[in-house]
Amino acid sequence: MTATERPLVLIVDDNATNIDLLVGSLKDDYRLGIAKKGIAALEYVDKFRPALILLDIMMPEMDGYEVCSRLKANPETSSIPVIFLTAMQDTINKTKGFEVGAVDYITKPFHVAEVKARIQTHITLEEMKAQLRAQNAILEQKVEEKTAELQEMLNGSICSMAQMVEIRDPYTAGHQQRVALLACSIAEKMGLSAHIIEGIRIAGILHDVGKIRIPVSILSRAGQLLDAEYDVIKIHPQISFEILKNIPFPWPVALMVFQHHERLDGSGYPLGLKGDDILLEARILAVADVVEAKSSFRPYRPALGIDAALDEVRQHRGTLYDGDAVDICVDLFTNQKFAFDYSLGGSGTIFCVASQQTLQSSMVLAPKR
Repeated sequence: MTATERPLVLIVDDNATNIDLLVGSLKDDYRLGIAKKGIAALEYVDKFRPALILLDIMMPEMDGYEVCSRLKANPETSSIPVIFLTAMQDTINKTKGFEVGAVDYITKPFHVAEVKARIQTHITLEEMKAQLRAQNAILEQKVEEKTAELQEMLNGSICSMAQMVEIRDPYTAGHQQRVALLACSIAEKMGLSAHIIEGIRIAGILHDVGKIRIPVSILSRAGQLLDAEYDVIKIHPQISFEILKNIPFPWPVALMVFQHHERLDGSGYPLGLKGDDILLEARILAVADVVEAKSSFRPYRPALGIDAALDEVRQHRGTLYDGDAVDICVDLFTNQKFAFDYSLGGSGTIFCVASQQTLQSSMVLAPKR
């Protein structure tokens, strides 16, 4: 180790004899700084950042306790180990030293071997701590990278599942993405956390995945559906739940999807749940689903338009649909310039892989078409 690579140790003592003894003992192993007063010590530390400080307790103007307290109160210097130098033997004074942040004591008169051993021990500990912090930073970076990879894989899988439904039901291509975007916008205005909103996004994209079991002849049938055909379509929330229930999402995605056709008065399906027995996330999805579906074209009817869709949820606010979700949804379209993006769907399912930041910044900024 070259002279410039050796650790810097600051000696703070108002006694010249003590300073000479310590310098003579340590000069071959460390770079040394000297301060004879507390204020000078603080100025030295602020400028040079020593690896360790040997600090006398009994000094004029400012004692060692005060110096140590100030060092520990400063985030820039709080991690520098301080070893007190003292002739005092009583437990009370030693305890006070540890309370203000010292790591050790060296008792006068000095024993050179003990001084060297204690200094080396604490410098080595600090070096190990620094190495550990550096290693933790590397590990955190790797965890972030791996998490991003897993998130990308999850988004890809979700997008692929949604596209399977769209391939079989091209007339509603993009429906799931538009529902997800509107549901997330409502949830954001409700003040729900980003974590919950992300779960709603995924549930929105996947809420109709169970339609993969519905015959294409029913999904694309022109004209009014027969009661028997409608009964077949009504099984899709159950199928969606069966598909999703074993995927370990950190949100109740399967239940959100299962309940998105439930209604507050119990008239929904498949379980006929009422009121608060329905997840809030599912109640939000229900409003978004109805508004998108009513406003868009279906094989059995023309598009009814957004005004008719909003009239539907307003008319049944608090009876079929969650009142807060309805109010926010109406406000988004009437006052916040929210509009459905009909370019979503098929190979253009942009929303499937949108980041949370993109999601939040795009919620209510889509221009009117």
